[in-house]
Amino acid sequence: MKSNPLQLKSLNHISFVCRSAEESIDFYQNVLGFVPIRRPGSFDFDGAWLFGFGMGIHLLQSEDPETMPKKTEINPKDNHISFQCESMGAVEKKLKEMGIDYVRARVEEGGIQVDQLFFHDPDGFMIEICNCDSLPVIPLAGEVARSCSRVNSLQMPQPRVKQVLQQ
Repeated sequence: MKSNPLQLKSLNHISFVCRSAEESIDFYQNVLGFVPIRRPGSFDFDGAWLFGFGMGIHLLQSEDPETMPKKTEINPKDNHISFQCESMGAVEKKLKEMGIDYVRARVEEGGIQVDQLFFHDPDGFMIEICNCDSLPVIPLAGEVARSCSRVNSLQMPQPRVKQVLQQ
């Protein structure tokens, strides 16, 4: 079995449909530090491209923003994108200064602690900031691939996750 059947090289971008591309540009630029970049002029719809941390974020203006559902509950088990950071303390302090609601979580595995902060962008898409680089990436070589919850329940004690809503 090939380990890379499509010969992928890297993640290029993720794309989000937005209620307001302008609000989302402001968020991704001023909260997360992405930089707006040129977008093909041949597109016949509003949006923006941003780049940072080796990947792009493409924002697409919704054609019917009023009908877009908005998530209000910050649920770490929901779909999200995750960024590693230099200092969890500095991130938490900045989120508080900006008035951004977030949930703090901690995963403990094999004596290693990973701290996580979860919050929403203006459209309710989940963002995670973590110090996940302290958790080793261990391939499941020679094993049949299973969902993480199945592997964890069979082989490892369940990691403890603590959550606290912060405002």
